[in-house]
Amino acid sequence: MIIVGLMSGTSADGVDSAIMSLSGKPPKLRWKLVHHLFHPYPAELQRNVLAGMKITATVDRICDLNASLGEFYASVSLTALAAAKINRADVAAIGCHGQTVWHNPGRSTLQLGEAAVLAERTGIYVVSNFRARDIAAGGQGAPLVAYVDQLLFQHDQKTRALQNLGGIGNVTYLPRRTMLTATEPRLQPIGKLTAAQTIAFDTGPANMVIDDIARRASAGALQCDLDGTLAATGVPHGAVLEELLSHSFFAAPPPKTTGREVFGEQYGEALWTSMLSRGAAPQDVAATATMLTATSIAESYRTFLPSIPDEVVLSGGGVRNPTLVKMISDCLHAVRQDITITTSDALGMPPEAKEAACFAILAYESLHGRPGNLPSATGATKRVVLGDITQG
Repeated sequence: MIIVGLMSGTSADGVDSAIMSLSGKPPKLRWKLVHHLFHPYPAELQRNVLAGMKITATVDRICDLNASLGEFYASVSLTALAAAKINRADVAAIGCHGQTVWHNPGRSTLQLGEAAVLAERTGIYVVSNFRARDIAAGGQGAPLVAYVDQLLFQHDQKTRALQNLGGIGNVTYLPRRTMLTATEPRLQPIGKLTAAQTIAFDTGPANMVIDDIARRASAGALQCDLDGTLAATGVPHGAVLEELLSHSFFAAPPPKTTGREVFGEQYGEALWTSMLSRGAAPQDVAATATMLTATSIAESYRTFLPSIPDEVVLSGGGVRNPTLVKMISDCLHAVRQDITITTSDALGMPPEAKEAACFAILAYESLHGRPGNLPSATGATKRVVLGDITQG
């Protein structure tokens, strides 16, 4: 099957498309990334997306945004197929995560991007609304990439942590394949986490707070700390960092997920105001926000993972921020000196393509009636088939 995966992250900067060629079934799924492309949101659509994420958003704006995103996803899909020179008649489905505008872990979640519009404009089957079924089964609705991480990247002889650096950071801990028995490859029981268990959870903000501070420091000229330049010229404020790390989210045990509801604009504004009132320069605020991401990742590994992994594989847009990557490397090496840090490029998956590719694979599993969640990652009571299918 040829399947298009679409991912719009909490950074709200655009959509990644990944066209995947898939065959076979787990544990012998065969995959190839055929094409990857990033499609930035037009300025007006991005403003509407960010406005739709606020608690003050009105139902009429949410309704219009749902339709607008459906149109944009259709345009993105057709653009990606044209770039890859693939006929839409040869595509089995589009796996569309949608744009999260609100996520109340374990209770409710809302991803926008009308599947009916996407299916009507492209003529292709659409699998969407992936998170809702996991929540209905008692889970957090995320992280859903854990199942695909284990399927594609588990190693025979070393433990791995797949660390995504999107708006929010999330980690998937993969035990060595040889630590699992033949009868329980992905059906770990709920309860105490063990060294032979794949687990995943959100580590906290990755790019989200950094991006917010970059916008404030540049009066809106920058949408991110390009190449980590701001943070590289600043100094993290130790006392402020300690205060930030005292947030209840970091101490909460997995399963756990978070988003803009906690670490969004209001969080960035409070950090910016507090540090400037203490006489800090904008670069110091950026450095502190960047160190928050790095430290929270290292501390979450130390506190919640069954063991410090042999290898950490970074993915997501934050991989392109060398200041962030260096801080993460320094913090992790302080926890374990011989830890190996690399990017998903080394595993054949471009960092920016990984999550979109995951939703292509989750759509593939849904079309075959196979579960796509991992209860040990989301906290669900059982494995379930994810998503809604809209006929093309």
